[in-house]
Amino acid sequence: MVKIKNKKRLKWALKQYETGKEEQKYLAEEVLGVTPRRFRQVYSEYKIKNEVPMIGKNLGRPKKTIPESYEAVILEKYNKYCLNALYLEKVIYAENHVRIPHNTIHQVLKKYGFAKEETSKQKRRKKWIRYERKHSLSAGHMDWHEPSGGPRVCAVLDDASRKILAGGEFANATAENSIKLIKSVIEEYGYIGFLRETITDHGSQFYANRRDKNGEADHSFEKFLEENRIKHILCRYNHPQSNGKIEKWFDLYRIHRRRFETFEEFIDWYNHRPHGSLNLRRAETPEMAFWRKMPEEYYYGRAIKFFGW
Repeated sequence: MVKIKNKKRLKWALKQYETGKEEQKYLAEEVLGVTPRRFRQVYSEYKIKNEVPMIGKNLGRPKKTIPESYEAVILEKYNKYCLNALYLEKVIYAENHVRIPHNTIHQVLKKYGFAKEETSKQKRRKKWIRYERKHSLSAGHMDWHEPSGGPRVCAVLDDASRKILAGGEFANATAENSIKLIKSVIEEYGYIGFLRETITDHGSQFYANRRDKNGEADHSFEKFLEENRIKHILCRYNHPQSNGKIEKWFDLYRIHRRRFETFEEFIDWYNHRPHGSLNLRRAETPEMAFWRKMPEEYYYGRAIKFFGW
């Protein structure tokens, strides 16, 4: 039977349903082309208003247009930070005091080719557990990234704040270059506190895999950490999650490094960019979190340097 949705046919169907002469399923699907649930909703509205309601396509809530001012804010923040819609919602509210739903932001990003539908995306089954140190300079993650056809990259990432304390692009991934970065951390932040621990994998730039019967080895990086009273924490074999924070940073490096002329500009952009693992409601950056999570006693060191005590 052809589906008929005119007002006269609907009025007849409602009368039939009211008298109990016709089954609801037949009236809903065969005559009107709507689901039984929708038919019950129409019947309830009919009883309340005592008039036959309209049914059919395009009778729902009209689609809202996105104001141009919203689009401008969304594009400005995306071009500056390159964050996803969920993060941009919080950052825009923190910086512009404008509440734009992330679904709206996603629609704008799709419109300009900055996002796409992810139909295969699944919900996380296990609850996310975040492991991080309470204070800045408690521990630094360190690793080498060796892309094909490009410079070797190494960085020291603060575990508590996600700030890059030191980093560089080198021709070779060596223990000497690893030591240079730790030295720069000591020189930059030594007046307020020392890096207590360094977390690395078992790479030859950090650790001597050939050791004597007592477990000792002559390795320049290990020796340097020992001389500077920095505890060396090694990740488990075949377990990159232990150093996951620096691995995640390498993902950002691969995506965004080409946007900047120098490595230093990229580091400055990253350290002053709102981070998803920090307080997004305040658009907190790694630089802001680094000082927020600094123990109070470290500020005495800053005062000594500033006032020359």
